[in-house]
Amino acid sequence: MAQRIPRFSLEGVADAEASHHPFTTEDGLSLSLTRFRRARGAPLADPVLLVHGLTSASDLFIMPEHRNLTSYLLDHGFTDVWAIDSRMSNRFPYNTEPGRQSLDDLARFDYPAALAELRRHAGPRPVHVIAHCLGSVAFAMSLSAGTVDGIASFVANSVALTPRLTAGPRWKLEYGPELLEHVLGLSVLDPRARTGRRFTPGRALSRLVSLVHQECDNPACHMISFMWGCGWPALYSHENLHPVTHERIADLLGPSGLSYLRHVRKMVRAGHAVKDDPRDPRHASLPDDYLTDAPGIGTPILFLAGDRNHVFGDSNVICHRELSAHAPDRHALAVLPGYGHLDPIIGKDADRDVFPRILDFLRLRAAA
Repeated sequence: MAQRIPRFSLEGVADAEASHHPFTTEDGLSLSLTRFRRARGAPLADPVLLVHGLTSASDLFIMPEHRNLTSYLLDHGFTDVWAIDSRMSNRFPYNTEPGRQSLDDLARFDYPAALAELRRHAGPRPVHVIAHCLGSVAFAMSLSAGTVDGIASFVANSVALTPRLTAGPRWKLEYGPELLEHVLGLSVLDPRARTGRRFTPGRALSRLVSLVHQECDNPACHMISFMWGCGWPALYSHENLHPVTHERIADLLGPSGLSYLRHVRKMVRAGHAVKDDPRDPRHASLPDDYLTDAPGIGTPILFLAGDRNHVFGDSNVICHRELSAHAPDRHALAVLPGYGHLDPIIGKDADRDVFPRILDFLRLRAAA
């Protein structure tokens, strides 16, 4: 087995100046941005902001074991790349703390604050955004609600404003949170549960999950499939991953509380993005229904849809159809053969199969 890569390593991005930029949200959380620059002192291309999903982090975009998205963008002329660690990041404890958490928090607080910090250093240039999973949903909510502006283009991987689940994940989402909390006494799911103490509910659940996941010998991979989808494995195809990525998958996808899942459940029931709690005064400025104003989104969106997505299925195909009915020439759809939910970002050959499509879209919108 290859040597384990240190957690939160920046060594995957070579020949770039990396800087750390902490910022604080209006509701009082400390979050961070990491900036990667080349050609310091020379005119920079429009900044690109990379947005992770639930329980992952900026690490998705800077993986050392293969050519990652940050390096790919830097190599192809986008020389000012920023990666956020939001309140959903596994670099922070917020996701596993008790309390009510929702994607409205990110749309209202995280992304506006992150863009303000980015522009404090990069200036008032248009920003391109590439987002994954629930980070993509939440950023699309920001666009619909008008909490962010100056976005030149948006690339949404796997899902955006119309979350749809296949039958297995939908059943788990419908009944799972209550079963886990009230029957097993678990408020947090952790891919590393197998390494916990004996006779604990988390470890017992991990062993049970592995009984029905014989596709590999990594208990963390089994738990991730249980947590987020329905497949063997659910989030990616093994053949699309570098062996080192598979070995350290629990570093890339950390523990998760259940609050965000309850918000997603409301969206799945509605068929599109809706506010979690219309009575919450902190989110009074946000729409109750994010799809209502979505046709007015002026930012061009590229919807990425793996044709083996065992989590959100054809959600992005549907979202592209919904928005294109109002603006036929504004948005684009790229169906990715052989790819699923997460491997378009972390796949060992994504620089050959996926990233060029993203690059072409960004270049077209940067020239517009």
